[in-house]
Amino acid sequence: MLSGRILTPSGWITGSIDFSERIHRIIEGPAACGHTILPGFVDLHVHGAAGTDIMEGGEAGAVVARTHARHGTTALLGTTLTAKEPDIRRALHGLAGVIEKRPAGGARMLGVHLEGPFLNLQRLGAQPPDVIPARLDLVRSLHAIAPIRVLTMAPEVDGNLALIAPLKELGIRVQIGHSAGSYEDGVAALNAGAAGFTHLFNGMSGLLHREPGMVGAALAHAEYAEIIPDLQHVAPGALRAALRAIPRLYGVTDATSATDMPDGEYALGSQRVFKCGACVRLASGSLAGSVLTMDQALRNFVELGLDLAEASTRLSRYPADYLGESERGRLAPGAWADIVVLDAALRPVAVFVEGEAIQL
Repeated sequence: MLSGRILTPSGWITGSIDFSERIHRIIEGPAACGHTILPGFVDLHVHGAAGTDIMEGGEAGAVVARTHARHGTTALLGTTLTAKEPDIRRALHGLAGVIEKRPAGGARMLGVHLEGPFLNLQRLGAQPPDVIPARLDLVRSLHAIAPIRVLTMAPEVDGNLALIAPLKELGIRVQIGHSAGSYEDGVAALNAGAAGFTHLFNGMSGLLHREPGMVGAALAHAEYAEIIPDLQHVAPGALRAALRAIPRLYGVTDATSATDMPDGEYALGSQRVFKCGACVRLASGSLAGSVLTMDQALRNFVELGLDLAEASTRLSRYPADYLGESERGRLAPGAWADIVVLDAALRPVAVFVEGEAIQL
């Protein structure tokens, strides 16, 4: 049992949680300690950690799952980069085993976020220039290797818009990202079945008062969108505007292999990136993913002025709901025992993934 101040779907209570792999009951009453108990974080955009990149394939997914679990992430999507077909296949073969069997001491890998390769060359950001024309047969073959839960595409690129409806039929959530498209392109994609936006503001046409762009489409129409709350990718004022405009805006890390590592040179797919403090950049100086972890994202949201319950919801329940994972991202009887226990400084002192205690 754990006891403390517990965030339930109905709000805060003081009491204890009885659990094994799943939560059996939550009992209101006196608590033995003053810790804060939250649902484990759900991160839908993770490229790497601990010097390891998802595109390496092999055991990379297990290393990434274990590293992020120590920061309170209990479920995640392994995220690819734009690359040549054989490289994408290698990455997915590596993820398949981790998705099928959760590594001991690691977060649950819920599937794949295929970030590309159907992107716009004008808005690649830190993505390699290996854009591939849209092909449903390619997605089907990749989906057969490892389940694709989210796919990022630029809807204005020829052939991409028509792909959204059949991808939705496959159970894949299409996100708009790395796009130079107009506001109208964004609305058309949403009407075709696109479900969200990838790292809002970054890698997409911005908001101008006569050309609202892809950011304008998101702020005006999106129910869900992901954003990187590292306070580097998006200025606090823009982040606050998005929080007011998009009901279920949720945080992701976009973490790279430089996460949990000292300053230095690391891999991001086929590219070299450089960590310096809280940033990861290409040699050109452009931001290239992040070194953010979800516990730091929580602290950043609170620093911005969100109350702790809302900050937690935007890192747990909203991303779980977006994927249709109704038994994750919340502390309730019957849900998976994905739990993070925080001290007064909002730093993890205990993490449980499906009831397993993670070594911090």
